[in-house]
Amino acid sequence: MDQTLLIAADLVAVALLVFALYFPRHRRRDLVVAYLTVNVGVLAVALVLGTSTIGAGLGLGLFGVLSIIRLRSSEIEQHEVAYYFAALAIGLLGGLGASFGWLTLGLMALVLVVLAVGDHPALFRRTRQQVLVLDRAFPDEVELHDHLASLLGGRIRSARVDQLDLVNDSTTVTVRFEVPRASGPVLGAGPGGAPARAVQLEGAGR
Repeated sequence: MDQTLLIAADLVAVALLVFALYFPRHRRRDLVVAYLTVNVGVLAVALVLGTSTIGAGLGLGLFGVLSIIRLRSSEIEQHEVAYYFAALAIGLLGGLGASFGWLTLGLMALVLVVLAVGDHPALFRRTRQQVLVLDRAFPDEVELHDHLASLLGGRIRSARVDQLDLVNDSTTVTVRFEVPRASGPVLGAGPGGAPARAVQLEGAGR
């Protein structure tokens, strides 16, 4: 397959990845330039490595090290990691996939389809995860689950106590739950009027 066609396909694919999938769904502007730069950078270096005596294996190893450094340098959520590696994969396919012909274009499309389906807002839309700070200490797990079910108005799937402070009478808990249909997460007063404060919200609507 003509390498120019693959470069064009890579640019189209990363544009769809960033501007049609990621940004409309998550609205994080700083990662837009990261995904675009990573993709084009990987594409450029893969093109050079594919025609040099250095070998693609060394290049892939270097990009693996760079990706670890990038992922550890700032707080990135799991779905953003998926988009990050999708941009890497598409760039590598565009730079090294000329010998596979039309299969390369099919693999690029497959990456986009998997992201479009796996990150769709309608998929598991009733599932929530929240980190809550409760102004009561709950050493008993059954009592904690009952309190969270009443507080959040949903079915508790799991609750992990991150911190139990018996001195200051507080509990920090990571809870995964399902909200009722046509409803959202409810934070309000629990039994006895005890309020809860949400200090972090992760994966709302996911």
